[in-house]
This record gives sequence, C-alpha cells and structure tokens, in this order.
Amino acid sequence: MNIQVDKDKCTGCGICKEACPKGAKIWDINKKAMATNLQYCHICTICAGKCPEQAIHVSREDNNEKTKNE
Repeated sequence: MNIQVDKDKCTGCGICKEACPKGAKIWDINKKAMATNLQYCHICTICAGKCPEQAIHVSREDNNEKTKNE
C-alpha cells in the first residue's frame, strides 16, 4: 500500500490527520502533510476523501508488488 501526497496541492491544513482513525500515528503535518508508519493504516481512504485540495492518493497496491509483476 502507498499514500502519496501531492506537495504542490497540499496546504498543510491537517484535515487528513484529524479525519484519519489513526491520524496521530500516521500523519505528520509540518507545512505539508506526510504519511509515515503505514503499518497502522487501515486503507480506509478517509484522508483522501476529506482533503479539500484533493492532494492525497491512496493505493492498495504496493510499489514492490507492481515491480515484481511487470
């Protein structure tokens, strides 16, 4: 799984962290949002749905799996 934040769109508002059930464990807001500790993520995509700038993309596919399958 992967969470990508478009740094050009992200304003650092923190709505993703507030909306996320595991927000404090996953989201680090320091001018821009950054997802860390993804082992705590439930892949619920609430963060992406609540982002007013549509700056968050959640992918259920692991980048490593994609590379292996190609």
